[in-house]
Amino acid sequence: MAETLIKVDLNQSPYDNPQVHNRWHPDIPMAVWVEPGAEFKLETYDWTGGAIKNDDSAEDVRDVDLSTVHFLSGPVGVKGAQPGDLLVVDLLDIGARDDSLWGFNGFFSKQNGGGFLDEHFPLAQKSIWDFHGMFTKSRHIPGVNFAGLIHPGLIGCLPDPKMLASWNERETGLIATDPDRIPGLANPPNASTAHMGQMQGEARDKAAAEGARTVPPREHGGNCDIKDLSRGSRVFFPVYVDGAGLSVGDLHFSQGDGEITFCGAIEMAGWVHMKVSLIKGGMAKYGIKNPIFKPSPMTPNYKDYLIFEGISVDEKGKQHYLDVTVAYRQACLNAIEYLKKFGYSGAQAYSLLGTAPVQGHISGVVDVPNACATLWLPTEIFDFDINPTAEGPQKIITGGVDLPIAQDK
Repeated sequence: MAETLIKVDLNQSPYDNPQVHNRWHPDIPMAVWVEPGAEFKLETYDWTGGAIKNDDSAEDVRDVDLSTVHFLSGPVGVKGAQPGDLLVVDLLDIGARDDSLWGFNGFFSKQNGGGFLDEHFPLAQKSIWDFHGMFTKSRHIPGVNFAGLIHPGLIGCLPDPKMLASWNERETGLIATDPDRIPGLANPPNASTAHMGQMQGEARDKAAAEGARTVPPREHGGNCDIKDLSRGSRVFFPVYVDGAGLSVGDLHFSQGDGEITFCGAIEMAGWVHMKVSLIKGGMAKYGIKNPIFKPSPMTPNYKDYLIFEGISVDEKGKQHYLDVTVAYRQACLNAIEYLKKFGYSGAQAYSLLGTAPVQGHISGVVDVPNACATLWLPTEIFDFDINPTAEGPQKIITGGVDLPIAQDK
């Protein structure tokens, strides 16, 4: 049986756990060391470290301090790993904790984080999802039940000093182009809420002032939110520091492509069973600067979809040139409007698209001026038929159930 090398107590603040960190920095000490070929387990907090509760209020989502996230278990040092190598990570299994068989999805207030559709959903809202083995359903979104594709939203290796400096330079430069934007364009270092693992004293304070926030994906991996990076996946990570420094967190029970709700997917505390090995000099051998991976052989077996198109013309009629972000927004909004015809509120439909295993595709980026993106909604997750018919849609969802909402202060 694989040994659990990092344990977390969900009743303890992650700041009190020295094997956890919430920034990227090359000087963060390895929490544990393993040999190439080792199998082991790591336990993880949910990405907020327990800030969101299993209740019917969205005030915790409204008020969450986003400068604290994400809480990651690690770094794991792999003996013999050197810059230029590839760290091969096999995700042998991933699961929810037996003492926490639930997860959450939410929309942040536009005043505190925002989201993909924050112009349409500017206030904080939340849905709670209960796990029943491999399936999940929500008391806030009736009429759906689906199998989870459990995966880590965030996994990656430590950057070297040059890479860290480039991240901070380019992201602070982007912020400077519109410093008063709400939500902000990027997230600069924030020493006041940094948790640097085992670091202490002046070295800790210096690193905390430089440490990169974990919010975006970057060259080393990080917060990529790839739903198909699940049980049975193999990932090839570029190595930038001695020992590699592998960290993982932000586990999701299920997610739609794009994680469009930002407090997205069904967020949970859990554990990861993994194996690590090395390809010496693999970055140069294969010309790799970003991770590559092989998907899971275990995916929910949904075969019937409704596919919603979107083009790069926004909801105000403004033309954008081959902008796939605008196109995917339109596909999402089209799907939301469709689901409202069956009785769902807009918020319920939005939450569903962020949590269910919907597929997002870039369908065309050559037909100027419009990019085309598509959202594939599996019809089999519903308790009723959502396909178009000559009779028209039936309002199935009734009774006043909706997502909790919190007004801005």
